[in-house]
Amino acid sequence: MTQLRDDCFANDGALMPLAEALALLDERLIAVTDAMSVPLAEAHGKITSSAVLAMHDVPPHDNSAVDGYAVYFDDLNKDAPTRLPVGARAAAGHPLDHAAKRGEAVRIFTGAPMPHGESGPGPDTVFMQEDCARDDDAVELPPGIKRGANRRFAGEDIKRGATAFEPGHQLRAEDIGLLASLGANEVSVHAPLRVALFSTGDEVRDPGEELEPGAIFDANRHALAALLAGLPCQVTDLGILKDDPAALKDALVRAASHNDLLITSGGVSVGEEDHVKPAVEALGSLTLWRLAIKPGRPVALGQIQTDGRTVPIVGLPGNPAAVMVTFLLFARPLILRLAGAHVAPRKHFQVRAGFAQAKKPGRREFLRCRLENGEDGMPIAVKAGRQGAGMLSTVVEADGLVELAEEMTYVEAGTLVPFLPFNEVR
Repeated sequence: MTQLRDDCFANDGALMPLAEALALLDERLIAVTDAMSVPLAEAHGKITSSAVLAMHDVPPHDNSAVDGYAVYFDDLNKDAPTRLPVGARAAAGHPLDHAAKRGEAVRIFTGAPMPHGESGPGPDTVFMQEDCARDDDAVELPPGIKRGANRRFAGEDIKRGATAFEPGHQLRAEDIGLLASLGANEVSVHAPLRVALFSTGDEVRDPGEELEPGAIFDANRHALAALLAGLPCQVTDLGILKDDPAALKDALVRAASHNDLLITSGGVSVGEEDHVKPAVEALGSLTLWRLAIKPGRPVALGQIQTDGRTVPIVGLPGNPAAVMVTFLLFARPLILRLAGAHVAPRKHFQVRAGFAQAKKPGRREFLRCRLENGEDGMPIAVKAGRQGAGMLSTVVEADGLVELAEEMTYVEAGTLVPFLPFNEVR
């Protein structure tokens, strides 16, 4: 078993618990983007800037839920089959153009409006065609059906005037379908959050460049760009900034002048070549620095002031696996709040631990795990390889994160543990 040792940053002040950091975001962050109207075809993934009210009933009229026969329930024999002449026909888009008569059945198809009556309500019940026996111009209907069967009412899905979506709702594919059913061809949404993205480090190279001794390819920036592509953002890629304090400060000022948020990876630790933290402090202030989590302690949140504007900056760790974890757990909710979204609590699922794990108290740990089916059908979380902060391959292999709370010191195999699927935070 690996020996548990003190944090390498413990001599530099207390670490902030993740829950406290997220509460800080909830307390202090507000939407910074303007409202805009977009066509429905461009609304997917956007965030509603105001409540969306239903301008029509959905469905707009009473209609049949099945193909069959519409009848007056009071025309039916309760204890024996009922034989009625078929007096009319109604199809979706072709409603019956006259009143339905008592003592007759109307051949009706799914989605067709329920016919009106001669002097009041019309047929109120629909038989499925599979349950009926058609004979020339008449149909035999079995007993036992309930009044109103297979009839959908106007406004049954959404009533006119009801709130379809609250402000801050990120529109999904099903939401777009619902808006279309309401007849909405435009939606008021927040404009995309303008995000400047860059990496730091003299050793970092872009894929395709020559990799001289001591250099590494920039995995972080490309992974972050892909994550941001799934969020309501407009991303400006500033590339790789060298370990030059003056040049870094100049780049931060330029980026802050026309962006809503700056995101960097690397340079926020305590080494002599970690220049992001002092640059932010020189240009503004730090709200938090270093979280009590593993992986990903060196996380910074600050603000840069330039040209009368205050622009937040998030500094993520330099290790690739730590970048992924801290982005999903911390940077993602921060981005969504700035973009105008309501951020719901993460949904965890209980699974069995397929491992034993010692843990240092006082910090929240996230283990990259894949799920396997146990003999009893209960999912088991198995560690996806080595858990080092630089092991990006284990993020690729994992299905999500097992979350171990601050007070825990040991997890036994078979213990129920909370599991956060990656698809909950992507």
